Amino acid sequence: MADEVLTERRGRVLVITLNRPDSRNAINSALAQQLVEAIEILDSDPSLTAGVLAGAGGGFCSGMDLKAFAAEGPPKRFTPFIENGSAKPLIAALEGYAVAGGFEIALVCDLLVAARGTRLGIPEVKVGLFAAAGGLLRLQRHVPYGVAMEMCLTGDLITAERAHDYGLVSHLTEPGQALETALSLAERIAANAPLAVAATKRIIRDSQGLTEQEFWDLQKPLVAPVFKSDDAKEGPRAFSEKRAPAWAGR
Repeated sequence: MADEVLTERRGRVLVITLNRPDSRNAINSALAQQLVEAIEILDSDPSLTAGVLAGAGGGFCSGMDLKAFAAEGPPKRFTPFIENGSAKPLIAALEGYAVAGGFEIALVCDLLVAARGTRLGIPEVKVGLFAAAGGLLRLQRHVPYGVAMEMCLTGDLITAERAHDYGLVSHLTEPGQALETALSLAERIAANAPLAVAATKRIIRDSQGLTEQEFWDLQKPLVAPVFKSDDAKEGPRAFSEKRAPAWAGR
């Protein structure tokens, strides 16, 4: 099987690259399977704290490969990633375009870094479909209701600059710089304790719309694994010894 997804370790960060540039990194079964496998590596390896997801060839992802869809059917094993994302922080580095299912993959990520001029959106209604990979849920969490509704109903794309104004894009870069900026952000995250970072991500992500009591119920089972971990002992020890902590991820 061709390497439709590439991975590279950079310290405690895993860089994941969609690698079908001749097909605008469109999603077929092989890419979907290899992306899921890369996310499993990120989440299962205690030496990794965060991931960066990028696209090869100057673009992020153009969505579903319709020719492959007609021949193979929908990608297999992809639904758990689309529904749940990753356990550890994942940053999307967007260049050129992130549209249709490609934009929905970006919305699975926790933070978006985008180069100026990158075009974003879910134009599925223009071809008789709707965005069925979570975009209709996630987009409205990041931009005003009216903006989300207009984007989804018209299928029109917006620029990274406009997305940055709405707060959807965390960092706006010059063209060609999204990956390096995303890496810098990931390294800042990876300087912190892995278990604490993963628990913090989960609490923020899963507490949206909860009552206060539901929030405390969500947080309660996450306290002991973090506060009784080796890293919870290492952090104060390193602070008192005036040195950088050596995180073990346990």
